[in-house]
Amino acid sequence: MLPFAITYHLVPLYLPIFWPLDSFESLYTALTVTAENDLHMYTHVVVYHGIRQQNRNDIKNGSILRLTTSPYQTAVQLHERIQSSSMDAKLEALKDLANASRDITFAQEFINLDGISLLTQMVESGTDFGDLLSFTLTAFVELMDHGIVSWDTFSVAFIKKIAGYVNKSAMDIAVLQRSLAILESMVLNSQDLYHKVAQEITIGQLIPHLQGPTPINDEMAHQLYVLQVLTFNLLEDRMMTKMDPQDQAQRDIIFELRRIAFDVECEPNNGGSTEKRKSMYTRDYKKLGFINHVNPAVDFTQIPPGMLALDNMLYLARHHQDAYIRIVLENSSREDKHECPFGRSSIELTKMLCEILKVGELPSENCHDFHPMFFTHDRSFEEFFCICIQLLNKTWKEMRATSEDFNKVMQVVREQIMRALTLKPNSLDQFKSRLQNLSYTEILKIRQSERMNQEDFQSRPILELREKIQPEIMELIKQQRLNRLCEGTCFRKISSRRRQDKFWYCRLSPNHKVLHYGDLEESPQGEVPHDSLQDKLPVADIKAVITGKDCPHMKEKGALKQNKVCARMCLSVCVCVCVCVCLDTWVESMIFHVKVCSIMLVM
Repeated sequence: MLPFAITYHLVPLYLPIFWPLDSFESLYTALTVTAENDLHMYTHVVVYHGIRQQNRNDIKNGSILRLTTSPYQTAVQLHERIQSSSMDAKLEALKDLANASRDITFAQEFINLDGISLLTQMVESGTDFGDLLSFTLTAFVELMDHGIVSWDTFSVAFIKKIAGYVNKSAMDIAVLQRSLAILESMVLNSQDLYHKVAQEITIGQLIPHLQGPTPINDEMAHQLYVLQVLTFNLLEDRMMTKMDPQDQAQRDIIFELRRIAFDVECEPNNGGSTEKRKSMYTRDYKKLGFINHVNPAVDFTQIPPGMLALDNMLYLARHHQDAYIRIVLENSSREDKHECPFGRSSIELTKMLCEILKVGELPSENCHDFHPMFFTHDRSFEEFFCICIQLLNKTWKEMRATSEDFNKVMQVVREQIMRALTLKPNSLDQFKSRLQNLSYTEILKIRQSERMNQEDFQSRPILELREKIQPEIMELIKQQRLNRLCEGTCFRKISSRRRQDKFWYCRLSPNHKVLHYGDLEESPQGEVPHDSLQDKLPVADIKAVITGKDCPHMKEKGALKQNKVCARMCLSVCVCVCVCVCLDTWVESMIFHVKVCSIMLVM
């Protein structure tokens, strides 16, 4: 057997040479001499190992000898060519470089020429794009894969540039793949680079690249689900920590909530009497919606949600200050029974969100249910809370809820959140947008539609029963509404300029024939007898009922513009003297306008 050395062909610059089989020994000698005389010559001999008499017939025409340039010469040539001013020549050079860089011998020679620095400078300059950038990154990846150069040598500017390619919504797929490969190698090979890359890229920015034409595979979906669960489980400690009412640092957080809401400075200990300060604090804590007005710290001793609820409230007050102030002041200006208590709502909402996201539970082995939007923000749970607390306040108004309806409102809010999450929004903004389409009215429609679409409700017996009991149900509704009118309601008088501390009352007579109404000096406790009300309006005199913007008082100059929100809730009762009644649910007011005299009143 003749000792032949077989090497890899690097660049296809070769000359086919057919050599007789009986001259192998002289060929080997000639190649050895050539290698000794020129260290930069490389040979590639394609031959059979172990040529024997038995197998020489298998080689009919001999073997091909390919002579190529050495790795050093190739490296020098490519180093010069990739700096060419001609874009076409530069592109061809980068293609050759990407292919040649797979060979470790060539890679060593090119790196010795400071080739890695040249490539990083080309990337940082940002002048290359498309195929030029793609082949540049490909060559870089191939060179670094040999482990010759340390990853710790790269600058922050280079990292930012590579991360920028990943963060762009529309990027060439080849550039994206090479960029992700570079970042992956940085994270795996350097602890320092891991933190630098983490500052530039979030998981949320990576997820869109996974959601291509085909869905995320089950394994990746499971890993993202596990990451989501473990991330939220970091909140468990705060969720299960009770507030210490004696801890001044914790109490200062409540003071901060009061200061931001009402734009007040914390009074010094010697500022006014102790009783006066306590009274002022109690008043403000009531407006903030705490259950315990005297010592709100007690509200946060319930676990869950413990201190996590207070953390969420403080985050809202500091990072979404306008929304926080609007919620607090909007509710503190309502009547007590109609205000949505911010403190109590925040505590119950935080508890609900923890239940929805299963905070504290171990991840399931077979679950793949993750939500992309939670990977788009460093404080995703707090931002999630901020969106949902505004939803709760909005739903409270839409339901015209009172304190007795608190649990009903929470049930509707839970349904709104769950339905929005089912749509798998990609971002928190998209989640917020989905909630806009899930108002209380829409939830009622969805519930009705789902009930009607259930197979049992479409069965013949159910339809027959519904038809049979419908008249009875309609009569029951009618009686309930008449009973409510007979009970009557107290309204607060208003003028066109300001609110007044006077009241009036209106109710239907027991025989349903007359509307009784009249002025009161103060808000009554319970019902007002109809015979104590001075004014009457016979129901028989009512000629027509007009609603919405067609009401006469809404056609007055400037009225419609000022009452766009409540225009659809207006009601005019037209009698022989044209009496108009406006029901305004937004400011909870009723305005009676008579041709002869004008009386402006508010609930």
